[in-house]
Amino acid sequence: MPRWRPPPSAAAGRPPGRSPSRPSRPRRGGRRRRRPRGRSPWRTTCARRSRTRRRWPWARLRLRRRRRRRRRPRSRRRPRGRRGRRGWRSPGRGAPSRLGTTSRSSLASPSPPPRRVPSGPSVTTTAPPPIGTPPSLHCFVFSFGLNSFDDPLLLIRHSCSPDEDEEVKARCHYRSAKVDNVVYSLDDDVYVKAGENEADYIGRITEFFAGTDGCQYFTCRWFFRPEDTIINSLVSIDVDGQKHDPRRVFLSEEKNDNVLDCIISKVKIVHVDPNMDPKAKAQLIEHCDLYYDMSYSVAYSTFANIPSENGASGSETASGISDDADLEMSPRTPGGTATLLDLYSGCGGMSTGLCLGAALAGLKLETRWAVDLNSFACQSLKYNHPQTEVRNEKADEFLALLREWAVLCDKYVNKDVGLDLAVSEDPEDDDSSLDKDEFVVEKLIGICYGGNGRENGIYFKVQWEGYGPEEDTWEPINNLSDCPLKIKEFVQEGYRRKILPLPGDVDVICGGPPCQGISGFNRFRNRNEPLKDEKNKQMVTFMDIVAYLKPKYVLMENVVDILKFADGYLGRYALSCLVALNYQARLGMMVAGCYGLPQFRMRVFLWGALSSMVLPKYPLPTHDVVVRGGAPNAFSQSIVAYDETQRPSLKKALLLGDAISDLPEVENYQPHDVMEYSSSPKTEFQCYIRLSRKDMLDWSFGEETGPDEGKLLDHQPLRLNDDDYARVQQIPVKKGANFRDLKGVRVGANNIVEWDPEIERVYLSSGKPLVPDYAMSFIKGRSLK
Repeated sequence: MPRWRPPPSAAAGRPPGRSPSRPSRPRRGGRRRRRPRGRSPWRTTCARRSRTRRRWPWARLRLRRRRRRRRRPRSRRRPRGRRGRRGWRSPGRGAPSRLGTTSRSSLASPSPPPRRVPSGPSVTTTAPPPIGTPPSLHCFVFSFGLNSFDDPLLLIRHSCSPDEDEEVKARCHYRSAKVDNVVYSLDDDVYVKAGENEADYIGRITEFFAGTDGCQYFTCRWFFRPEDTIINSLVSIDVDGQKHDPRRVFLSEEKNDNVLDCIISKVKIVHVDPNMDPKAKAQLIEHCDLYYDMSYSVAYSTFANIPSENGASGSETASGISDDADLEMSPRTPGGTATLLDLYSGCGGMSTGLCLGAALAGLKLETRWAVDLNSFACQSLKYNHPQTEVRNEKADEFLALLREWAVLCDKYVNKDVGLDLAVSEDPEDDDSSLDKDEFVVEKLIGICYGGNGRENGIYFKVQWEGYGPEEDTWEPINNLSDCPLKIKEFVQEGYRRKILPLPGDVDVICGGPPCQGISGFNRFRNRNEPLKDEKNKQMVTFMDIVAYLKPKYVLMENVVDILKFADGYLGRYALSCLVALNYQARLGMMVAGCYGLPQFRMRVFLWGALSSMVLPKYPLPTHDVVVRGGAPNAFSQSIVAYDETQRPSLKKALLLGDAISDLPEVENYQPHDVMEYSSSPKTEFQCYIRLSRKDMLDWSFGEETGPDEGKLLDHQPLRLNDDDYARVQQIPVKKGANFRDLKGVRVGANNIVEWDPEIERVYLSSGKPLVPDYAMSFIKGRSLK
């Protein structure tokens, strides 16, 4: 009776534990779970990782990311067999076969060229069977064992887990095998037995072999259903009407060996070109059971194109680490400039960084549109990027406006409506017939969707004839029914200038949707259904905008909590949305300090790319870093770091002094917005900060020179009142100093401040105490501010 043993989960990333040397008795109709001996595998892994973290800096974490020797995820549980000290033990001649799984190492010896068997059925093997072998054995009929074989060619098979180093030796290889009177050949797709109440596994046969333990095995390359991947339970999402196809699977590089009799049946799976016409695709998959158009890799939770036509080899992008070849992956428009939409832009830091990085790769990327709710941030972005269309509105309203704008463009641009206008707008018409409450529209200068307390709908900003700009007003489109020519002029001019993007106009969408509902300061977080929290709705809006505009590339940035809160629900949701929209996708966690910044600052970056594009990779760390905090264990394979076999040469970690040691001293009152540096730069970081826009390859001002290039801007401290200024002057200059270092204060038990009874309370010249009462009582005396 076959026996199964569940390996670890892809979502949890847990390593397999050791199997007991004596498995429990099999139970008919199901499987029995076995408890590992000694320490739990989970604790073992944590201990191993903590030792690694102490030994190596963050940028050089020796993550267990060996190719083709990766731990099997729990969602891909496979049948296991009875194991002895030297591989898998045969139950003896004539006994039923046990099931076994070991991952074939990429270091295994190559097989010799195939050769025809001289006797028996017409079965081709890669290792000739010994003389006297029963003919039926070539088809793997289980009434015979292998104990009487002479020593054939041996291949060493290493376990995929460092905790299982036993070797399994192969005696003979075959091109086909018969199971339950069905002949299976190499590259056949099959269903494989799973555990009780679990869907059968799906795999592709890549090898048949007979082991020296008396068992007959096949090597299987696994397919993943969406629910088997990191997406897990978020397969039922609906993104702008698009869902996961239940017949879609993903081919992986994961391989394992299984006893032959766990094959259930064949399954017809076809490889579909991801860029195929939808009608041709529907015809191709009409008569198949399943289809696949992408690969899946546990590393960086990667969904990527399969480069080979037949899908026989894995994606070249599975590693997720960049190299020089990635410079050709960038989108290029006919005009030579790629367009970018920055959602939740703030002052434009993310889009500016993307444009600078693209310039280093030889691509001119321009921020054409930006959206943010903060009016001051929008003003700052417009000042630094005058060529950008900056919109101060909610992302939800922006999406609604895009849909309405497409309708207007279809009406006034794509169709000739000039002859259908029934209302004459001859400027020579006599205005004497106008009522007192009627005004003449000079032109339309803006468009929005609701907002500022207005009802939902299209509004135009109207410039009135005979009135100044201060008299401009927002009018609903229904109130302008007598001005169709003015609307037509505005839409045609806006379409020409691309004041709003239409589907297909955007090359890159970037942004970090706020998810305040996952904040630890929120005591009413919805852990069961995070997306029902209004504070997390912007994640849905971001994906809806992606689904509508269909950009070539998507880059979403967010805090690590989206992978920690509710088992990473929001991170899985974002990844699931991109895959459902037929985007390639990759998720990684990067540390800013590993790339030359004086801070730790770990963030999650989610890449998405259309199937016609090349999925970008993550750059390897360049600097050492002072570690702060950690990453969720379930997504440990998504940390952007070096593999355990690499020996990187990193620059030293940057500290605060490397960034600000060249700043001039200032007094409490410093009225100048622009200052000259008082000294030359002292570090490489400071040299870069002082570069001009052109030296940074920033073309936000076009060919013009930006204002105050190379000067120190905004070096102005908050002006304090006289009492606070006197208090600040008495705080010592040392790391971590605060009011606790002032006279009359001491730190008692449990790190709680209290008055020092041996020191008389100190007062300022104004008569107020040096240490205010509110400083001592704030957060019940535990404040470090």
